[in-house]
Amino acid sequence: MLKQLLAGVVLASGVTFSALAQLPTLPAGAPIRISAVTQPLPTQPQYTRVDVPVLRDGTAARSNGRVQVTLSTHAERNLAGNEIVRLVRAGQVEIGAGTLTTLSGDVPILDGIDLAGLAPDINDARRIAEAVLPVANRDLERFGARLVAMYPFPAQVVFCRAAFTSLNDLRGRRIRTFGNSLVDFFTTLGAQPVSIGFPEVYSALERGVVDCAITGSGSGAAARWPEVSTHISDLPVSWAVAGYLVNLNWWNRLEPAVRDFMEATMKEVSNQQWALGLAATRDGIDCNIGRAAGCSIHNLAARPMTEVTASAADKAQAKEIFRTTVLPGWVRRCGARCGEVYNDVIAPISGVRFGG
Repeated sequence: MLKQLLAGVVLASGVTFSALAQLPTLPAGAPIRISAVTQPLPTQPQYTRVDVPVLRDGTAARSNGRVQVTLSTHAERNLAGNEIVRLVRAGQVEIGAGTLTTLSGDVPILDGIDLAGLAPDINDARRIAEAVLPVANRDLERFGARLVAMYPFPAQVVFCRAAFTSLNDLRGRRIRTFGNSLVDFFTTLGAQPVSIGFPEVYSALERGVVDCAITGSGSGAAARWPEVSTHISDLPVSWAVAGYLVNLNWWNRLEPAVRDFMEATMKEVSNQQWALGLAATRDGIDCNIGRAAGCSIHNLAARPMTEVTASAADKAQAKEIFRTTVLPGWVRRCGARCGEVYNDVIAPISGVRFGG
């Protein structure tokens, strides 16, 4: 019976059968109801391809219906991303997810996981996220919450409404950014960072209020940015790393077998999300440039863009801006302890030490 239920999940989502089948099941017991608010929109692949089949449907199937997860999105609950921590801490939901920049108000160390220019390679981004997790949780648990998984969105890249061939070509352009480290990064390039909410970026590009904008390669495809921009970079500036938080009191009260079951579930959710982040990054670029053969996750652009391939000089410049500007700026905002944590935990992976 379990195999039949899991097979249904696989057919509906594309999640591999072997991945779900290898996860632990749960013995009979009292029913458990979990409320989870995860992605910003119900149409995002992070929701439809991972949260729904693994966290909701897979959990119900593997527990023979004992654990029921009610999923909703930020949009469906009319929530801003920075409200997720409050909901989880208050126990209004058991699980909440959001990008680390929106979760970092009380725990600034979270910002250090996804600084602009830190990890252009997604494998390094994952290693950094997992290395910082124990440190972040020591801080988060003082506020009644715990991170149980982290994951990326597609690489955050530059979309522009006029041609460019290198990072230096962005000098003087008005660029929609978000978060302090992106502001530092593009200011150093000589660009003019502009703060605009994501829903307003399409019209801002269309009207020339901004010349360029940063978002995930797939997010731009979903928002139809190819209609109002012409060139897209393939250089990952950051990954918009996000995390799944749980209410700590609820988590600690779970019986051990249930907690083990949910830990395994969230580990698989994380694995699937990191795999999706890698696939969706290239897929988003291919969809934006009109390459149908590589476009299966997002929508193929009717007006194909031009891909700007990062040169070795661009990559070296991005790393230098991170070392000289982005990293020191974050430590100034976060405090001396963050510099120490960075050097102890992140520098061995990034190859860049704070303070030389």
